[in-house]
Amino acid sequence: MPPDLDTPAEIAGLDLPNRLYRAPLLECAGDGPDAIDRLVDELEPAAAAGAGLIFQGAMPVRREGGRVAPNMTHLASPDRADDLRRLTDAIHDHGARIVAQLDHGGVRSLETWHRPYRAANPDLRQLAVSKPPRLLRLAARAGFLDYDFDVLSTADVYDLAADFGRAAGHAVAAGYDGIHLAGANMGIIQQFCSPYYNRRSDEFGGSFGARLRFLELVHEEIRERVGDLPVLTKIPVETAAPPFVRPRLSAADGVRLAEHAERIGFDAVVPVRGSTFWDLSLVRGQHPEQAWGDDRFQDDYAAVFGGRARARLVAAANRLQAHYYDFEPAWNADLCRQVRETTSLPVLCEGGIRGRAEMDALVGSACDLVGVGRPFYAEPRLPARLLDVETNGTTPTEDPHAVCENCNNCAVPQATGARGVCRTPSVLEAAVELRRAGAYERSPSDERDG
Repeated sequence: MPPDLDTPAEIAGLDLPNRLYRAPLLECAGDGPDAIDRLVDELEPAAAAGAGLIFQGAMPVRREGGRVAPNMTHLASPDRADDLRRLTDAIHDHGARIVAQLDHGGVRSLETWHRPYRAANPDLRQLAVSKPPRLLRLAARAGFLDYDFDVLSTADVYDLAADFGRAAGHAVAAGYDGIHLAGANMGIIQQFCSPYYNRRSDEFGGSFGARLRFLELVHEEIRERVGDLPVLTKIPVETAAPPFVRPRLSAADGVRLAEHAERIGFDAVVPVRGSTFWDLSLVRGQHPEQAWGDDRFQDDYAAVFGGRARARLVAAANRLQAHYYDFEPAWNADLCRQVRETTSLPVLCEGGIRGRAEMDALVGSACDLVGVGRPFYAEPRLPARLLDVETNGTTPTEDPHAVCENCNNCAVPQATGARGVCRTPSVLEAAVELRRAGAYERSPSDERDG
């Protein structure tokens, strides 16, 4: 029998009860005294409902700088380990595993685009792989971005890689079961890999292999501290960038990058088809009309983007992007399939995957594990509906789908520091009806097996 979503899996010795994982999201729990409570509230329901693997999204490797959104929870100091142990214990109590995703935004960081953050941290400068591309410098001249950057010296690159390693060590002390690098979504790892951003002349730039040297160095630093624990990375391609943007990472480059990741010693990869910019190619779907029009966020949008007029221009650009990056079911599946055919690594697929039958079709053909992200904002216990579904041979007798409408109303307010929650009435109403019908409950035997 071919594997399906309920089939157990394994990554580098880490046993998983099934092939469903909660993909990394911007948790936005902050660093305050209630941060751990927020993280437990947000992540534990997925484990309790049966998800075999939980990714905690985008944890900065430095206490200051490099954050891609407000209220991120850093993993840059040893004292975080004691705090986060309560979260990892809560996940483990349900038989699930939790992996920490490490991140640094480089020129995508808050100090580039978030006006209040920049005003509160006037001494922070962006870490740049090279001088930012011309298009981004033009955006800065127009007032949409603020650049006060430091191009990393060779010694600085080694220091940053060591920070990734130290953060991984803190994750091990906190009880995480593995490390996941935020190697895409225009973070600094993608900026090193990308010919659009990387025009260095030292050992970290020039040829394709040299541009991947930073990824290799980060892996070395992490592996030294985590031993045999699984280390995963996203694999970026930039095929969703506007056609006039050159040079960029092609799909063929992404496959080569995955092959290189296998030689380096990574234990699994997550291929991601995106852009050279932080745009709707990351989430795909409808223009978030409701989020942009919500009166509760208007003052915050104006503050973040430098005035109401600029906020309206950003919303208009968002609308254009929604037409260009319309929702596409399982938009990374073809890339995942190519990577799976050319490497022996476990391949994780996420992005626009919503239904059980779709997941079963992907497992074993395009990927080894299937991830779901934004739908958890509306359905924290979504796995209870997707797992343990009766099958007729290899076909589910029913095909449960996430109620998410891909409207992106959850994502835009996060620019203001708001938490990631569903704000679409029709979606919330559907989730309430399912909860009333008991769809999110698991039997005692399921809880024990999980």
